[in-house]
Amino acid sequence: MHKTLIVTNDFPPRPGGIQAFLHNMALRLDPERLVVYASTWKRGREGAEATAAFDAEQPFAIVRDRTTMLLPTPRVSQRAVGLLREHGCTSVWFGAAAPLGLLAPALRKAGAERLVATTHGHEAGWAQLPGSRELLRRIGESTDTITYLGEYTRSRIAAALTPEAAARMAQLPPGVDEKTFHPGSGGDVVRARLGLTDRPVVVCVSRLVPRKGQDTLILAMPRILASEPEAVLLIVGGGPYEKDLRRLAHETGVADSVRFTGAVPWSELPAHYGAGDVFAMPCRTRRGGLDVEGLGIVYLEASATGLPVVAGDSGGAPDAVLDGETGWVVRGGSPEDAADRIIALLGDPELRCRMGERGREWVEEKWRWDLLAETLKELL
Repeated sequence: MHKTLIVTNDFPPRPGGIQAFLHNMALRLDPERLVVYASTWKRGREGAEATAAFDAEQPFAIVRDRTTMLLPTPRVSQRAVGLLREHGCTSVWFGAAAPLGLLAPALRKAGAERLVATTHGHEAGWAQLPGSRELLRRIGESTDTITYLGEYTRSRIAAALTPEAAARMAQLPPGVDEKTFHPGSGGDVVRARLGLTDRPVVVCVSRLVPRKGQDTLILAMPRILASEPEAVLLIVGGGPYEKDLRRLAHETGVADSVRFTGAVPWSELPAHYGAGDVFAMPCRTRRGGLDVEGLGIVYLEASATGLPVVAGDSGGAPDAVLDGETGWVVRGGSPEDAADRIIALLGDPELRCRMGERGREWVEEKWRWDLLAETLKELL
């Protein structure tokens, strides 16, 4: 592999799925042949201390820009070019293609031989708007490869690229640490702590935002409780939608059967997945197709934990489910569809076990980090 410069806004300690994706990939590259150029997480003493502590623990070099948001400005371009030359890098990985992939021509001119730009969910939205669509086209023309998460994002993004750039696309989804997410992850301890030991548990692990569909699950609970009176919906995660969700649970009359954990440290997430009998996140597409699920790594983490999954049909979420084998895909925003599938799973232990085992097998076959890191190495 060439010595690589990663250029990104999305890197820990800033939280989020893209950040975890990039960090996990970076840890599986040769640290002696890697430099990360990233924005600052947040201003102030607390943010600076957290960033410094994180950077000091990494086996590779990290250079932080003073800004909290890197943009393809002349100053940022000059800094990236300087780092490329200073460290002798000959390949560049843009952690998110839009907008930093617009730096590609300057880096190519400075000596970069391979330029890889990774897309997530938001680039599929860029592909639908005339102005940003043209910028995405420019990124495709100036990089060697644009990567995509799954078929949904590939088809949307490819439509904005030239045929030549579309033909150079390669799949690079996030992976799952199958040694961290596994059936013996400690779910019994979480269930006992929450007083749920003998109750059927539907778990949803995600940020609390409208697209994810926690409201759909709350609206599904009356139907679920009619079939499984002791069932509990365990909503794991924090976010701006929490107050609305709590109010909805009260208005729907199911507040006693809905538990909110708030934000949970990453180290405790595997156990919270394991606390469930069924994983459900019936995500939906919003804002005319601009707010979509890029892939839905949570479905794969749940599968690795041995749970059957109920997913929504937003964006690339179906790419993370073998429909009918590891779980089911339902219409996002349909409480009835979600309830029917959840009821079927709660009422059939053998079905839950079969789907959970198949999900675990699928993760080990296709979604392990070490396999996906090899793909990235080849691209670089």
